[in-house]
Amino acid sequence: MLSLTFFLYFGQLGVLVPYLGVFLDGRGFNSQEIGELFALVTLMRIIGPNLFASFADKSGKSLGILQIGAFLTCATFCSIFWLDSFWGLTIAFGLMMLFFTAIAPQTEVITLGSVRGDATKYSHVRLWGSIGFIVLTVLAGKLIDVFSSEAPIYISGTVLLGLFLVTLSLKEATASEHKSSAADSIWRKVRTKVFIGFILSSTLIQISFGPYYSFFALYARDLNYSGQETGALIALGVAAEVIIFLLAGRLIGRFGVKWTLFVSMLLTGLRWYLLAVAAQFWPTLIVSQLLHAFSFGLIHAASINFIHHYFGVQFRSQGQALYTSIGFGIGGAAGNFGAGLIWQQGQGAELAFTLATGFALLGALLVACIPSRYMPK
Repeated sequence: MLSLTFFLYFGQLGVLVPYLGVFLDGRGFNSQEIGELFALVTLMRIIGPNLFASFADKSGKSLGILQIGAFLTCATFCSIFWLDSFWGLTIAFGLMMLFFTAIAPQTEVITLGSVRGDATKYSHVRLWGSIGFIVLTVLAGKLIDVFSSEAPIYISGTVLLGLFLVTLSLKEATASEHKSSAADSIWRKVRTKVFIGFILSSTLIQISFGPYYSFFALYARDLNYSGQETGALIALGVAAEVIIFLLAGRLIGRFGVKWTLFVSMLLTGLRWYLLAVAAQFWPTLIVSQLLHAFSFGLIHAASINFIHHYFGVQFRSQGQALYTSIGFGIGGAAGNFGAGLIWQQGQGAELAFTLATGFALLGALLVACIPSRYMPK
């Protein structure tokens, strides 16, 4: 059931992340409004992870937080079927994302407890998340072609209901064996130049993802790719991500976190540049999506490795919450908002991806400035 939970959770992301822009465009919103809505919704990723992690730590009831989060996610999402205004949809999607952030961290806790820390067993369970993303991304793209831009919300509503029902059959995680005795000492690690350089580079990378997350499906449609073709391209990127996850441990072990991040960020810059200047050629899009293995998969794996070693056992969960809140929350919101201002119904696509290239390269430069002795080998 944990595998199914991951399948449905990431499957929901596979529907909403690529196609929310298509849905909003179908509802008559312009690119600036779409970017603003994406930014406001993404801000919930700043609040949610820390809020629910605090509740779970104090209560020791990860499963209860997971089930409540899944129920409220489904309930708030259903209001979208009756809302049409910008602020109505923004509030609905924002609340949905707030509660949605309660699901993944608690599922991780329950899974790690169930497999007793066995990395191989964990990877076999977590792999179903990527499979879910691929399957539902392709399905949603096909259904948009067959029906309309409203298809993603009907798929999402069904998936979220299924996710809540699945959580009812899960079992509570075992209690944590270690409790922090000096909670304030984490800030001594956070204030160092090493962490500041790392988190700023992570934030810049997430800013660079703004045009891709907000407008890639619309961009592909404007270039005369079908919804099914767009779904296949997105699925290709996730498939490449799955493969790199299987190789990530060996790559990081050989080259170290610093140089893994540096090279991956350079390749991310190349990815956005290709989308800026040559996205009309399908081989370019294939290469760009294959580079998702580096721009998301390897960067994420190396970043988690850094947090794992840098914060130690005592502060890993808090360190990961900070990474998610600042990097994905603030960086993602800024990237989505900026992309919305620049996109101009597709006329600013080249500029948006060119600027994304610059942000990715600046992130690589920051990583290069971190002394290797402070980064895990």
